Amino acid sequence: MASTMSSQYLAIGSLQEALSNVQAVGADDVAAFTLIAILLAGYILRGVVWDKPDPYHDLWFKKPQEADAETRRQETRDIARKLEETNRDIVIFWGSQSGTAEGFANRLARDLHRRFGLEVLVADLCDYEPATIALIPKTKLAIFIMSTYGEGDPSDNANELWIWLGTATTIDLSGLRYVAFGLGNKNYNLFNRVINVVSETLDRLGAKALLPVGKADDSNGATEEDFMEWKEVLFTMLRNDLHYTERDPEYEPTLSVVEDDSMTAIDLHLGEPLPPRDIKRATLTSSPIHPLPVKVAKELFITSTRNCLHIELDLSHYPELKYKTGDHLAVWPTNPDNEVERLLRVLNLQHRKDIPLSISSLDPAVKTKVPTPTTVEALFRYYLEICAPVSREMVLSLAQFAPTTSTKSLLTKLGKDREAYNLHLSRNHVTIGRLLESTLEGGASWAKIPLSFVLEALPVMNPRYYSISSSSVVQPRQAAITAVVTQEPLSDNIEERVPGLATNYMLALKQSLSDEGGPQPHPHGLTYALDGPNNVLENGKLHVHVRKSKFKLPVASSNAVVMVASGTGIAPFRGFLEERARLKTLGRDVGRNVLFFGCRSADEDYLYREELQALKATLGDALTIVTAFSRQEANANGSKLYVQDRIEEHFADVSSLLLNSGAYLYICGSADMAMDVSKRLGACFRAEKDWTDEQMRAWSEQQKRRRKWQEDVWG
Repeated sequence: MASTMSSQYLAIGSLQEALSNVQAVGADDVAAFTLIAILLAGYILRGVVWDKPDPYHDLWFKKPQEADAETRRQETRDIARKLEETNRDIVIFWGSQSGTAEGFANRLARDLHRRFGLEVLVADLCDYEPATIALIPKTKLAIFIMSTYGEGDPSDNANELWIWLGTATTIDLSGLRYVAFGLGNKNYNLFNRVINVVSETLDRLGAKALLPVGKADDSNGATEEDFMEWKEVLFTMLRNDLHYTERDPEYEPTLSVVEDDSMTAIDLHLGEPLPPRDIKRATLTSSPIHPLPVKVAKELFITSTRNCLHIELDLSHYPELKYKTGDHLAVWPTNPDNEVERLLRVLNLQHRKDIPLSISSLDPAVKTKVPTPTTVEALFRYYLEICAPVSREMVLSLAQFAPTTSTKSLLTKLGKDREAYNLHLSRNHVTIGRLLESTLEGGASWAKIPLSFVLEALPVMNPRYYSISSSSVVQPRQAAITAVVTQEPLSDNIEERVPGLATNYMLALKQSLSDEGGPQPHPHGLTYALDGPNNVLENGKLHVHVRKSKFKLPVASSNAVVMVASGTGIAPFRGFLEERARLKTLGRDVGRNVLFFGCRSADEDYLYREELQALKATLGDALTIVTAFSRQEANANGSKLYVQDRIEEHFADVSSLLLNSGAYLYICGSADMAMDVSKRLGACFRAEKDWTDEQMRAWSEQQKRRRKWQEDVWG
């Protein structure tokens, strides 16, 4: 009790002393303390009582297309409801990896509206729940346009439909009427597998096909003609069976293109590649797009008709950007200056090329395929494939805008006469700019062509994919690609050559980085805007992204592998062998590696010859290299020697590895080569092992399901 009283007296005494000190403080000090207290309180209450953040502040800086994207995310994923809300007669579903099937879908939609007055919805398969297809009423028509790529795989945006069809066993589709068209290549073993599986499953679930399935074959470059023929069959069915009235088609724009001088450069898309519309899905298979510095650029060989580039890109500026051995690198190309300037000139747009353009769809249900706002020059240089082949259908469409009667007559003949069109292509390098330029007479111009037509007719720019030729274990922050620069001669005019878009762009970049006396010109005189939009690519950069691949080494390095390559198909195997050599130097157990490599000549295009010899020295008996030089050697029949001939010669070793050692088989190169290798292996197994066709088919399919037979092929 006494101690408590004592403590209270001490506290009172301390308080009195403090107050006396305060009383001793001057008025100026009190005012200063008060001001400090007010300022401190004001700072603490900022954002609570005053200076509250504007919840709509960010809208001042959002681009219109970002708002559109937000709106799309809120749209229904019920396709039947969408058809009802938008009052559409037909839905065209597309599944596309390179953009061709998407382009066909959009063209078909325009044709159906112009020729029959039908209201059509073009639907990206990933935008809708597959199960809602069952809700589409009988009064509507569904059209499926789908591509097959890789080893019989669906496009990325068709995966949901693919999975749903694979698991849908009790779904009733008896109310669905449909037609289907597939894009494929007979050089692949599973030609048009995707559209075959889709149509067979739809039929099994009760859907009614109104036409036999149409199929395009790109092995002979006939995809465009196959699509045109199928369209005419479809239109005949619409007239005769569904009794739609056809009318003379007239051009009706689907896009509004408006010049807007009020916008400044900061508002515009001037060439930077845009990520896919469905970013969430795209990130599962691809990295973001980045401008990467070129660390190494050299030519592996140079001949009078071909040369080959080896390019290495530096990933170190983007720590989140990673790749795995066997992945693909996508290069976003730029159109050459001469084609850009030619198209601007023939359309009489050279003086308006930098005026800001606002592009919008006249149909709320249709998405614009190019970024907006932008400029004509950015569209022609970066966003549209102005160097793409001109289809016969486009030639016929251009005739309506012809400046003279004779020009209209010429284009109409080329557009309607397949033989005349093919003859013209065999003798002339045809792009839209070259075609328009070649048909001009006197002082006439093509100024009457609406820019909306050009945007609708030309495909959007797509990246070109290359197998990564380095190992992520050996070079985790540097990715290499290997590419043959193409200059394809015309069949009836070998003096005229068609340059490959991306490879010549990369060659020009390599020349600009030359250490031999400074920048060098492109050997064929082509020039490009190498610094890119807003100079983002200056000092030698490329816009690229990484795409994941299933083409991967076995997890266990002790597993044997058999690799078959022709030409630049050796690219991923360079990475495979670099990785296995590194693992061996680290003391890991490495299985056998057998590489079959084919090219023209040991002295001309034997890619990475010295590196392979060094890898052989490191791996020793674990690496066997078997070459086939088609221009120097002959097979048993006296014909050119190819890798499949070498496989037959070494079949005892190959079959032992595949059947007894559980080896993995990899094939990379042209689709023709892959098919020939597959056929030769089948012949050898039948001859040497007495297998039947059914046994060979069952074994190869089992190997592919187990990922022990993998192919990375093209063409």
